[in-house]
Amino acid sequence: MYKKKNTLLILNILLGLSILSLFYSCTQKQSKSLNDWSFTPFIKQDKVNPVLEPLDSTEFLCPVRGSKVRWEEKDVFNPAAAVKDGKIYLLYRAEDIVGKLAGTSRIGIAISKDGLTFIRHPKPILYPQNDEMKEFEWEGGCEDPRIVEDENGAFYMTYTAWNGDKAKLLIATSKDLFFWKKHGSVFEKAYGGKYTRIWSKSGSIVCRLEDDRLIATKINGKYWMYFGDSNIYLAHSDDLINWIPVEYENGVLRENSYDHSGDLSDLMPVLKPRKDKFDSDLVEPGPPALITKNGILFIYNSRNSKDYGDKTLPPGTYAAGQVLFDQDDPGKVLKRMDNYFFKPDKPYEITGQINNVCFIEGLVHFKGKWFLYYGTADSKIAVATYCPVR
Repeated sequence: MYKKKNTLLILNILLGLSILSLFYSCTQKQSKSLNDWSFTPFIKQDKVNPVLEPLDSTEFLCPVRGSKVRWEEKDVFNPAAAVKDGKIYLLYRAEDIVGKLAGTSRIGIAISKDGLTFIRHPKPILYPQNDEMKEFEWEGGCEDPRIVEDENGAFYMTYTAWNGDKAKLLIATSKDLFFWKKHGSVFEKAYGGKYTRIWSKSGSIVCRLEDDRLIATKINGKYWMYFGDSNIYLAHSDDLINWIPVEYENGVLRENSYDHSGDLSDLMPVLKPRKDKFDSDLVEPGPPALITKNGILFIYNSRNSKDYGDKTLPPGTYAAGQVLFDQDDPGKVLKRMDNYFFKPDKPYEITGQINNVCFIEGLVHFKGKWFLYYGTADSKIAVATYCPVR
């Protein structure tokens, strides 16, 4: 009788453990299924971070000043990335300490064979000159690049021009990542040019992955781009250079309208900040948006409000989230993370030119991994990696 009771007890315990195991397994599967569209987790590479820091030994003859400047001695941050010829090319924003704005930004380039250690080119590759773009770029500079390719291997860089008054979203093209042709405002030919007169920045072009290349890809016969730095808006293009912001009026798509108001009131946001969350103060595009089997994966930057934000984060914290847009309707949100997947928690991310900042702009696929490059506290550059489950 004693043995029988013990046997029953053991069987009950085993049954209970089996039920708990099944419940845990189902819970884990359900939890994963809720975010199986996202790229997580990204692991910060602490052994090499920061991968780039300011450098006071590189000099450059500024064509506007007519004198040499140490073009990356103050800060380096907010990089774009591309894979070419089996290497990662990092195009990064660098600041000197000269002038009325306490520094001009230029875009430099560094090359890596492993994605973790970089060799810098000694001169910037995109910068203010005495050209047609000077009125937009001087003396604040050229900031915050994002890069995609076209089918023929040409590169397209969206970047922010800053003249101390207004930020403007510009575009440049290159065949080799070193020599760039500036084309001016992405909105120059849209609606009589009214969007060239207002604040605009941060262009994330929709692309696909093909042999480690991020290739701009048409949807419904057009290229698409997310842009903006408070709300996020949408634009389309036939040639990757001239872009038309998508306007709405009374909920109806309006693409032939024109007025001289020069504001954003005609644009319908496709992504807005959320009260009481990490993205409560602003949202801003991250790297190029990526077409996946689930839809358009869009990684975005955000700032936490001091008044109505996430109380677990310091006010003003820049953390990152992910959204899934409909591949057939790039303005339609299918899923959005409730919480950030990436936040400042390292000393070099917490303290710098601007404290508590992880600002993501560069994402590439390389040797079976995704490499995510980001600015830390607007001062240095770091990398994190994500290995998809196969």
